Amino acid sequence: MESANQGLLADAMTDVPVDNAARGAAPEGLTLAEEEELRAELAKVEEEIGTLRQVLAAKERHCGELKRKLGLTPLDGLKQNLSKSWHDVQVSNAYVKTSEKLGEWNDKVTQSDLYLSASSTLEDWNEKLTQSEAYKKTQETLSQAGQKTSAALSNVGSVISRKLGDMRAHSISHSLSGYSIRHSISMPAMRNSATFKSFEDRVGTIKSRVVGSRENSTDGLHSPSGAGDTPPQDNAPF
Repeated sequence: MESANQGLLADAMTDVPVDNAARGAAPEGLTLAEEEELRAELAKVEEEIGTLRQVLAAKERHCGELKRKLGLTPLDGLKQNLSKSWHDVQVSNAYVKTSEKLGEWNDKVTQSDLYLSASSTLEDWNEKLTQSEAYKKTQETLSQAGQKTSAALSNVGSVISRKLGDMRAHSISHSLSGYSIRHSISMPAMRNSATFKSFEDRVGTIKSRVVGSRENSTDGLHSPSGAGDTPPQDNAPF
């Protein structure tokens, strides 16, 4: 592949005409032969650069195909490049020297008399502030406000719970009253229906038959000839 590319590049370069007049005069200190030798070497180097570019393009295409087969996206490549660049920065001499300088400056600043004096002054101010009456009153006020807020939220929660309980009880009583009203309304309608009347007539017929048969049986037992209705007389002499 490389030999074929080199041949194509050489043919392309040989096809380009070279104007000897455009070259101009030879630089000072160079003979015509030295100039020709340098130009030949320059052409050879340019040919090698072109060949390397073609090889690099072929390698990049092959690399892209491999990444596509592996499922690697351009974002993954960007992350990898950024990670590698950051690692290179961290291990570079400039970064190491800068980190060392910053550490030295930090040590010098924290150990200086000015820093120590400022730290002690700030600590004194903090102690005086926390022990002052205004700070204590403010802290007590905030504590009381927090307690009142908590109590108010608790009261609101209990009120909401009570309201929900009342609403639930009202809905249950309303449903029960609705059921009783529907029941009282439906009973007359059921009594006036044809089915209920037919059933009531049948019950009445059966009842009249039972009562009639019972009366007939009692009449047969008490008066076969009317003698059972009069009590017997006592004929014995006084």
